[in-house]
Amino acid sequence: MEKEQNSKTEEKINNKKESQNISENNEKQKETIITPEDKIKELEDKLARTLAEMENQRRRFEKEKEDAFEYGGFSFARESLNLIDNFDRAKQSLESDEKIKGSDSLKKTLEHLDIIKKDIISIFKKNNIEEIVVVNKKLDPNLHQAMMEVEDDNKEPGTIVQEIQKGYKMKDRLLRPSLVAVSKKPEKSGEKSEEKDEK
Repeated sequence: MEKEQNSKTEEKINNKKESQNISENNEKQKETIITPEDKIKELEDKLARTLAEMENQRRRFEKEKEDAFEYGGFSFARESLNLIDNFDRAKQSLESDEKIKGSDSLKKTLEHLDIIKKDIISIFKKNNIEEIVVVNKKLDPNLHQAMMEVEDDNKEPGTIVQEIQKGYKMKDRLLRPSLVAVSKKPEKSGEKSEEKDEK
């Protein structure tokens, strides 16, 4: 008798589970059924996103192409700056050589070096490479690199008083920062003696 009751209760439980499963499956089928209008909307959305992505990609490629055209020789230009530096060093070296000082050959050599340097600068200007003007300007960390401070009563602190190495720009991009000396207020003699006492 108990077995029969147990088996009947199990049957009832199983029947309830089956009916629940069937109703759940029916609900899922209702959910998964997509109307043609919904499908069209979904496809339109995907198409709009794809077109927007393609347009963004096209703009990105266009910008990269312009940058390559505008700044393609950027690294070559940066390396070429050494030519001008070396011309300046060679000129200084020749001018300070005691053996040839004041001779005609020195004058001719310096003239030729100046001509070559002017040609290089002319080529740079044609390619939008120009030196940064620095003396008596305020220090701009985007263009200048301060190498030392010089005490100066006449200049406002942070004003460039000396150019150590020329800086250059290619259009709006920095090729090399200018190495400069910047003015600072002179220390008073009382401050100096206090610092010495502390040491």
